[in-house]
Amino acid sequence: MPAGTAAGTTAQAVTLTARLDAARPYALSAFRVVVGLLFACHGAASLFGVLGGAAGVGGTIAAGTWPGWYAAAIQLVGGVLVLLGVGTRSAALISSGSMAYAYFDVHQSTALWPIQNGGEASAMFAWAFLLIVFTGPGALSVDRLFRRTR
Repeated sequence: MPAGTAAGTTAQAVTLTARLDAARPYALSAFRVVVGLLFACHGAASLFGVLGGAAGVGGTIAAGTWPGWYAAAIQLVGGVLVLLGVGTRSAALISSGSMAYAYFDVHQSTALWPIQNGGEASAMFAWAFLLIVFTGPGALSVDRLFRRTR
């Protein structure tokens, strides 16, 4: 191995790491937008029968039924708030809690593992929203826009 090759590779790795670190707030924004959009779609499907409807079989959830209708309302409103980056951490915390409740109340009683009990989406959304609670909205959000104008 020629002299200086290891030093050049190390310098490239440091440059790549620095670039990735600089892009982190934008990557967090993209992650937040995608998670919020997917969550809002679940709520819209259940409340309005769009995108395949409730549970992908068409139809809607009857208004006021516990816990399905309330979960769908949290999904729609929480998803839109997280998508836009408005009250991001609060909306993400409530959304995470609702998905943790859904997992442990609805899915966990069927089987232990999410792959067995159909709770993969609930578990992933719960953890994704919890990550957003701790990382914040990223660089591109309504929250950041209002913070800059003050």
